[in-house]
Amino acid sequence: MEQQSSVCPVPREQQPINEYQQLKESCFFGWARLDVQGYIKKLGWIWLWSWLIAGPLAAASFAPLTYPGQFMLCGAGGASIFVALSVLRLYLGWSYVGSRLQRETVFYEESGWYDGQTWQKTEEILARDRLVATYEVEPILLRLKRTGVYLAIVAFGGSLIWNFL
Repeated sequence: MEQQSSVCPVPREQQPINEYQQLKESCFFGWARLDVQGYIKKLGWIWLWSWLIAGPLAAASFAPLTYPGQFMLCGAGGASIFVALSVLRLYLGWSYVGSRLQRETVFYEESGWYDGQTWQKTEEILARDRLVATYEVEPILLRLKRTGVYLAIVAFGGSLIWNFL
C-alpha cells in the first residue's frame, strides 16, 4: 500500500494512503473501525468517565436527593457532550483523510509550512486511493454520522423528558 518515492515526490508521512494507515492503526481513531459492540463500549466508557466532571456539576445545580430526575438528565446530558466531542473529532480526522484520498492532487510541504507544493496523482494511485476512500473510509464516516444523529435524538428526547419533570 505504500507509494514509491520515485513516482511520488510527496514525503512518505504526507501521502494520503500512509495517512490512512496511520489513522487506521491509531489508538483513538481506530475505534471507528471496531465492530459495533466494541465501538459502543468505547463510547460508553467515555460517557461513564465523563460523569466524573458532569456528575458534580449536575449535583451543584440539582440536589440528587431532592431532584433526582433533573440531576440524572443534567448529568447524562453533560457526560454526553464529551461523547459528542469525541465523535466529532473522529469524524473530522476520518473526513480529512477521506478527502485527501478522493482528490486528484495532493498538497504537501517539503520542509515547512512556507514551501507547500501540489502533486498530481497518477491514474493508478488515484484509482487505489479512491477505492480505499470508498470501501474503507466512507463506511466509517457513515457510522460516525449515524452516531451523531443518535446522539441528537437522545438529546432531544432528554429535553422532552425534562419538560415533564
